[in-house]
Amino acid sequence: MSTTVSIADFLRVLRTNSSRWVHEQFPKHRDFAWQSGYAAFSVSQSSVEDVRAYIANQEEHHRHVTFQQEYIAFLKRHAVKFDERYVFE
Repeated sequence: MSTTVSIADFLRVLRTNSSRWVHEQFPKHRDFAWQSGYAAFSVSQSSVEDVRAYIANQEEHHRHVTFQQEYIAFLKRHAVKFDERYVFE
């Protein structure tokens, strides 16, 4: 992603185009839609392989820890202020 493009603009284009693609390629999934919110985090180059490994193994990982549990722990670990009532609306 270019440093000159905002995350909001990037995701608007990504969501629009991927939704169109899903609807064109899989007509029976007419109800497909992105959720309203999102979170974006950067990853340092030195952590790219760790992130790839995490993605490759996340199905197994989430058998033990839910996404919601992991996300809240991540926010707390990085001192991100949040109101739990609104994190998963």
